[in-house]
Amino acid sequence: MLHIDEEQIRSLLSYEELIPAMEQVLIRFSSGKIQQPVRSLLMVPEYAGIFGMMPAVDGDVIGVKLVLVYEKNAALELPTHQAVIQLFSAKTGEPLASMDGRLITEMRTAAVSAVATKLLSKPDARVLAVLGTGVQARAHIRALRLARAFDEIRVWGRTPERAQQVADELDAHAVLDLEQAVRGADVVASVAHVNEPLVRGEWLEPDAYVNAVATVGLARRELDDAVMDAAIVVESREAAMRESGDILKSGAEVYAELGELLAGSVALPSGRRVYKALGIGAEDVAAAKLVYEKTF
Repeated sequence: MLHIDEEQIRSLLSYEELIPAMEQVLIRFSSGKIQQPVRSLLMVPEYAGIFGMMPAVDGDVIGVKLVLVYEKNAALELPTHQAVIQLFSAKTGEPLASMDGRLITEMRTAAVSAVATKLLSKPDARVLAVLGTGVQARAHIRALRLARAFDEIRVWGRTPERAQQVADELDAHAVLDLEQAVRGADVVASVAHVNEPLVRGEWLEPDAYVNAVATVGLARRELDDAVMDAAIVVESREAAMRESGDILKSGAEVYAELGELLAGSVALPSGRRVYKALGIGAEDVAAAKLVYEKTF
């Protein structure tokens, strides 16, 4: 059985290959070709941690991601999300590979946002606003540049120095005021750690598109009700109705799954569009399979 560490994954995995792989896995998922339950969670209250299990069966591969979320790690300069992915043969049950899941989680999250951005934002989108300064801010800038030809990329964060650092690293522009970062943006990527709405509908252009990636859980919001008055697109309806506070607390209806839109079984919506990301195990398994196959 192979063990593949993060540095090996970094050398093997690219957004250019991962983005089309995510398109295909989303289509397979929505067409019922992938068997996958909604993730199960085990709370670790004494250490303010969460342990999640995300299995999926996709063709000849079975996989499971074991992911741990420790938000307090940020103060310790440790990753807040850590993970391991295990792959098995669906034909024989034999273990194939174990691999570090942190970078795969980082990259597949941004890659799915790139898929959604290419599908749901206007083709001439030129201004991107990224709200957040962590791992996902950097990943989203890298991935979304492959989806649209942005002339301006704005970075906002609660700590101006960190926003400037991200901007300097990735040839973007740091913006101190949250509202100014959002107003006039064609695409907004919400990737900051929040519990209450960060993006307000009154700031958005009528044809703005929003990637909402920051929150998972019924108690957390990142978008206010005015933003949610839009066509809401998700990876999994079942997961959205169990894991998204933005959807359930706003009373918004899910318009479609990404895979349905990609396959053409549901027409693209008109008006404002919001992709509410939650992350599903099928994405992790598909990304891990891609890495596994590239080791040979």
